[in-house]
Amino acid sequence: MPVRAPQLPADLPWLNTPAPVSLADLRDRFVLLDFWTYGCINCLNLLPTLKLIEQKYAAQLTVIGVHTGKFAAEQQPENIRSALLKYGIGHPVIVDRDRAIWQAYAIRAWPTLVLINPQGYIVEQIVGERDRDWLERTVGRHLPTASSQPLAAAVSELSTPLAFPTGLAIDHANRRLFIADTGHHRIVVTSLSGQLQTIIGSDSAGLQDGGFTDSQFQRPQGLAWDGERLYIADTGNHCVRAADFLTGQVSTVAGSGQQSRTLFPHCGIGSALPLNAPWGLALVDCYLYISMAGAHQIWRLNRQTQQLETYLGTGAEGCVDGPAAAAAFAQPSGLATDGKRLYVADSETSCIRQIELSEAPTVRTLCGSGALFDYGDRDGVGEAVRLQHPLDVAIAPDGCLWIADTYNHKLKRLNLATKYCETVLIDLFEPAGLSSTDSACYIANANKHAIIQYDFGLQQSRRLKLQTVCTIESC
Repeated sequence: MPVRAPQLPADLPWLNTPAPVSLADLRDRFVLLDFWTYGCINCLNLLPTLKLIEQKYAAQLTVIGVHTGKFAAEQQPENIRSALLKYGIGHPVIVDRDRAIWQAYAIRAWPTLVLINPQGYIVEQIVGERDRDWLERTVGRHLPTASSQPLAAAVSELSTPLAFPTGLAIDHANRRLFIADTGHHRIVVTSLSGQLQTIIGSDSAGLQDGGFTDSQFQRPQGLAWDGERLYIADTGNHCVRAADFLTGQVSTVAGSGQQSRTLFPHCGIGSALPLNAPWGLALVDCYLYISMAGAHQIWRLNRQTQQLETYLGTGAEGCVDGPAAAAAFAQPSGLATDGKRLYVADSETSCIRQIELSEAPTVRTLCGSGALFDYGDRDGVGEAVRLQHPLDVAIAPDGCLWIADTYNHKLKRLNLATKYCETVLIDLFEPAGLSSTDSACYIANANKHAIIQYDFGLQQSRRLKLQTVCTIESC
């Protein structure tokens, strides 16, 4: 028995459209509803396929995003508007506050796609990430019966020196700051005072090795510096890249350019194996550790042999402490290390994890409850602490761990000796990356498109003035 699609409320906030969109007004078109939330890596992984389908069937299909936030921060229209700009989403989006549409359509998981035919009936409901070819075939087999003009979509433009910066790394010897200019698909290199030194990456998204000016990235995130090479988590391309400052060349060291659909690859050459949204990076001896956000695991690359392997994490989304065979993460993001331990911003459980590095690694939770839906904003010790989707961590000279508490818009400090976690800096806007020197912590204040410098001694912050850093349009 066909099910008629519930109407979309006009009294909820709508973005990317001057007026609410009614299903009744689209009766000559197919409608694809995308139930998503902008902090979910599975939802983000689906966006390129969704865009391909939207473009291919533009004359027959209207895509509408139904943003049903998991976290409190994801329910704010202004935050969602920033996410639409960050990810280049131009179709209309309705803010599903209180999950009214989610419940009306009996949705159970992110992401879920619902295809509605021109008669207003649901013809497909697709749960979770799916292979691009399968998804295109599944949607496409319904579409030849419809024909009309595509619905105009409003697309905002951003013209700032940085666009949603995320990962940071510091070259202490040469006093350089590396910035993942994520929204511009490039790496910006400046002095610690903000003077531009070089830019790695061309003016468009893509996957191409070559010289610093010719290479291409797609939404790069985490960075790690080894003294000669800058390792780059090229998240949108599902790769890890290396920028060699001796040769001026960029190469791919891990990832085939395809998204991985498996959890435990046999150890193999890094550049031949598919990855799933690599996010954070950390260097210890010959190993490059990689937080695989899309697989909910930690992987490592032996830089001498180029062998890549899953280091720990079952692949189940959750917070389980213990040995490698049992440990579970939930969208692990930023990484930091003191050389003996690895610290992980486990974003979807809103907690900070610690890994004892060895051939038999173990994991424990330092702060946060570890429950997938247990978050907040509370200082304290251990399980009493509440964070909200932290995206990065950094080790300071005094041994404290700094935390980008992203959805609380704060910088926090975890004393690793006393285990006390406290708020240090407020009034940020989704900080997404951290790196520290002996005297300061540098913060990628992503949604303000800026770098903040927090002085440890003065306990004061200031915006880093980027000198001669050009926008994409003016480069």
